[in-house]
Amino acid sequence: MPKFKRIGRVLIILYLLLTTMLYFLQEKIIFLPSELPQDYIYSFSEPFEEFFLTAEDGAKLNGLHFKCENPKGVILYFHGNAGDLSRWGEIVTFFAQKKYDVIVMDYRTYGKSTGKLSETALFKDAQLFYDYALENYNEDELIVYGRSLGCSIATYTASKNKPTKLVLETPFYNLLQVAQKRFPVLPVKWLLKYKFESNKYITAVTCPTTIFHGTEDAVVPYESGKKLFRLATGKKEFITVKGGGHNDLINFKAYTANIDIALK
Repeated sequence: MPKFKRIGRVLIILYLLLTTMLYFLQEKIIFLPSELPQDYIYSFSEPFEEFFLTAEDGAKLNGLHFKCENPKGVILYFHGNAGDLSRWGEIVTFFAQKKYDVIVMDYRTYGKSTGKLSETALFKDAQLFYDYALENYNEDELIVYGRSLGCSIATYTASKNKPTKLVLETPFYNLLQVAQKRFPVLPVKWLLKYKFESNKYITAVTCPTTIFHGTEDAVVPYESGKKLFRLATGKKEFITVKGGGHNDLINFKAYTANIDIALK
């Protein structure tokens, strides 16, 4: 009996330790930034300008603005949770080559961007870049695009404004659902400081919405995107990418054949 008590105490201690670690280390789990020196020089195949915006708390936020002659519109792109603009700038050249101007930002602590992370700060920063876009374009030219974690930021931003389109690539229903799937035995509902409740934001989006999701997504389950889609109001479309994972939809015809329609 004493042996079972000792085992029980060890299990309780381990559980408490894991719970504590998840609470204090959650930013390192959610956000996977890579830093760039301030003098880093970007290089891409399409014309662009680098710029910085200053948040109300003084954070310096780095952005790239891809420009082409006679653009079809402008895409405000919110990227995923890993990397920096040296990577994401390369990814969005796909849209620049389709003759769209593209504005993409690095979140706080990513690349050259500074500032302290919080969900509220991220949403305010997103609005700052939306306002920057409005200084250069009419709102009826503006498409908000989100990928993975950026889908939640994009959906929130679209819910507070009136862009012409919202396009989401591999979105999650909310972060709690993702965390519960990854840590099923821990009380994540009480531990998460970041909610990213896309399921709430999407009900206030008034523009047409298109969601792309792969059936073999090992990071954000396909059903999570479907569940979010069911809550979308107004004109909407869900594109199933059969066999698609989390980071490779561009390699599938279901994506490449429908992205032009989604942006049009």
